[in-house]
Amino acid sequence: MNDKPKLILIAGPYRSGTDGDPEAMAANLARMEAAAWPVFAAGHLPVIGEWIALPVLRSAGAGPTDALADQVLYPTADRLLARCDAVLRLPGESAGADEDVAVARRRGLPVYHDITEIPRRTPREAR
Repeated sequence: MNDKPKLILIAGPYRSGTDGDPEAMAANLARMEAAAWPVFAAGHLPVIGEWIALPVLRSAGAGPTDALADQVLYPTADRLLARCDAVLRLPGESAGADEDVAVARRRGLPVYHDITEIPRRTPREAR
């Protein structure tokens, strides 16, 4: 097994089904973030597109429901996938997460649907 940790994109609903409600979007982000520790504990590095896209939007004076959002959220995920080694697709309807999966598959990256599918590694990091 390759001992290198994987950079794993956690993909799931963010804006989908929220009608632009900030609390609902925050709850969706929290669900994705809840998967970050299990990915990390398996010896890998989790990343969520919104961790990068939302500060980019804020720096442009916009938010996730503004017109600019589609020009930032989806391209951010695409650019991240150029660097990622795998995708963890969480449950829930999401056109963006479905696109992340499609891009990952086109690029030959593994797509996991459960944390238990991710290969565990023993990090050699200093303790």
